[in-house]
Amino acid sequence: MSLYVMKFGGSSVGDIERMQRVARRIVEKQDEGHQCVVVVSAMGDTTDDLIDQAMLLNPNPPAREMDMLMTTGEQISMSLLSMAIHQLGRSAVSLTGWQAGFRTEPVHGKARIMDIVPDRVIGALQEGNIVIVAGFQGMTEEGEITTLGRGGSDTTAVALAAAISADVCEIYTDVDGIYSTDPRIVKCARKLEEISYDEMLELANLGAAVLHPRAVEYAKHHQVKLVVRSSFNYNEGTVVKEETSMEQGVVVSGIAYDKNVARISILGVEDVPGVLATVFGALAGAGINVDIIVQSGVQDGKADFSFTTSLSESGQALQVIKDLRSTLPYREVTSEDNLVKVSIVGAGMISHPGVAAEMFDVISKQGVSIKMVSTSEIKTSCVIEGGNLEQVVRALHTAYNLDTDAQVFVGGPQDRR
Repeated sequence: MSLYVMKFGGSSVGDIERMQRVARRIVEKQDEGHQCVVVVSAMGDTTDDLIDQAMLLNPNPPAREMDMLMTTGEQISMSLLSMAIHQLGRSAVSLTGWQAGFRTEPVHGKARIMDIVPDRVIGALQEGNIVIVAGFQGMTEEGEITTLGRGGSDTTAVALAAAISADVCEIYTDVDGIYSTDPRIVKCARKLEEISYDEMLELANLGAAVLHPRAVEYAKHHQVKLVVRSSFNYNEGTVVKEETSMEQGVVVSGIAYDKNVARISILGVEDVPGVLATVFGALAGAGINVDIIVQSGVQDGKADFSFTTSLSESGQALQVIKDLRSTLPYREVTSEDNLVKVSIVGAGMISHPGVAAEMFDVISKQGVSIKMVSTSEIKTSCVIEGGNLEQVVRALHTAYNLDTDAQVFVGGPQDRR
């Protein structure tokens, strides 16, 4: 008997029919002789709907009350799914994140997991139950309810799998695995049989939405075997693990993109020691994440430099820079928001020179200018204008021999088994 953690996202439990399909899928897993712990997200657009309602009442709602509100979405899912499993003649029990033993830091909206005491989960399993756990949530030592941030249900599932020593953590979604790029843009995208934690972490951080970066970090740290597969069919999924066998001739494993990009440029700053420390120290103090940083040459003792941040934090970042002007004089500050970041990722890039050069060549042949570049051992990222995203992704996908004739599966009502 193996112990499975099965996580179902919002699209998988988006309505009653899909909820019933998921319940049958879980019962089938139990019929195969396995113990099942299930983690669920809120149904469909529930989270967005709750946020919209909150904003209508208060455009700046208290973070604590938002967490109280947001956790209800997953609790609805867990209760309904438990009822659906009971209807199939099986015993199931639903638990909130805090009932399942998740203890978090005292931060609302994006808390990190500090500890998991899964006694109730293990006890319910020993009694023969299928255990349904609400994702995305936990509780502080002081008894305050918290949420783990968007995508936190992935993290819940992986962390719980580590805590109960599960054999496999399956992430069910509306695609039947991890693809070489977004199959909604590239219909001939290649489904990967396996991918390393490091490659998946890069893809997730660079915009691939199949897995949350924190979940991949947790899986790598605790060596949790991850399988990404569809809740709408029984196709084999993609295994995420420590080491993978490199496919012959495939240097780049995937292409990711991020539309949530803004560039801020500070022009005419004195070229003296400590300038960058002052600017990025202030941004860090405001809790603003900075991605790519580029400094241009010095002219007449003045320097220009640019950095990227998320669109949602760009306004706050601009204000931080403006507040520094009295202590750190500069000529002007500018910002751009019609940008995207396109990235290539692959473990094979380490031993293959010229991969980045080919990327630059492909983008230039599309008549697109590259505004910023960032590299590491297994990835290269380019910031370009947003209107050119799809053509660039398709061109890169073809250039790195990732196109395939196989039919991509994305969501749908199919349930043939």
